Amino acid sequence: MFLPDYQSVTDDVVRSAFTEVWGSGDFSNEKGLTVTEIMDAVHEDKIKAMYILGENPAMSDPDVEHARDALAKLDHLVVQDIFITETANYADVILPASALYEKTGTVSNTNRQVQMVRQAVVPPGEAKEDWWIEVELAKRCGLDWTYTHPSEVFAEMTVNMRSLDNITWDRLTTEAVTYPSLSPTDPGQAVVFGDGFPRTDGRAKFTPASVIAPDDVPDAEYPMILTTGRQLEHWHTGSMTRRATVLDGLEPEANCSLHPSTLRKLGVEPGGHVRLTTKRGSIVIMARMDRAVAPDMVFLPFAFVEAAANILTNPAVDPFGKIPEFKFSAVKVEAAADVMAAE
Repeated sequence: MFLPDYQSVTDDVVRSAFTEVWGSGDFSNEKGLTVTEIMDAVHEDKIKAMYILGENPAMSDPDVEHARDALAKLDHLVVQDIFITETANYADVILPASALYEKTGTVSNTNRQVQMVRQAVVPPGEAKEDWWIEVELAKRCGLDWTYTHPSEVFAEMTVNMRSLDNITWDRLTTEAVTYPSLSPTDPGQAVVFGDGFPRTDGRAKFTPASVIAPDDVPDAEYPMILTTGRQLEHWHTGSMTRRATVLDGLEPEANCSLHPSTLRKLGVEPGGHVRLTTKRGSIVIMARMDRAVAPDMVFLPFAFVEAAANILTNPAVDPFGKIPEFKFSAVKVEAAADVMAAE
């Protein structure tokens, strides 16, 4: 949907600027698919192969069994990652990548700070730097890619990314810079759009928003609300943090959190197990007491493959941002012992 710096792929001038740098012909002006749309397209036989770098949709996608079935359906799947993730288990080819301190390059944080990272250790085994893998793949596909160092890749980025104006590789070897940087010596602007917005009149545009009801609302069968998120100890799908001995030692077991009144109503003691069931699936998980969670709501971290939260989540998306409803699903919660006895 976008080229670097959120430049629209539908803009002919933007595409021309990139093809000039790349020395290539024009490419499609049609917007691409979102992550969930890609999985739907696989099921519709519109996508036959995928190349996934550093993502773990077999854990992170909503209604994850649907995503896993899509990955299994592909004719060919290539996964490039630093570990054998849940997604890599579906791969036909795994390309071992290098971790942050095993390579040299730049990192741009969400606070707009661009900084240099230098290789501290050699990648293990046959692992390679990401850029090197992609260059070698391009060569094998018949493309004349001649990059020999990440500094050359960064130099190309600066040509069509105005956010990198005045930020050079040489400069980053001695200091971090926050974009936008207004001169070769400006450390960066703490505030963006201080003198106006990138619109014709320089003014911001506010648009009234209509509140849209959730797609999956509680009812008699699924009377509670499920929301998902992260824990302090585990990031996202746990691909790295669950392999960190200290972090996994602090938070080793899949768990969910409920208000004390909800646990009392269920007849479950803190540390006991509950079964969570939505229209997509069901998991059994340890329950914790947490007054920060509203009554009749369940908070469920999504880092634990043994009780994957996204087995339960709703793939419905909002019509504008196309973001799935990770944070709201109708759920039935039962004491696991009672459920198991009934079964």
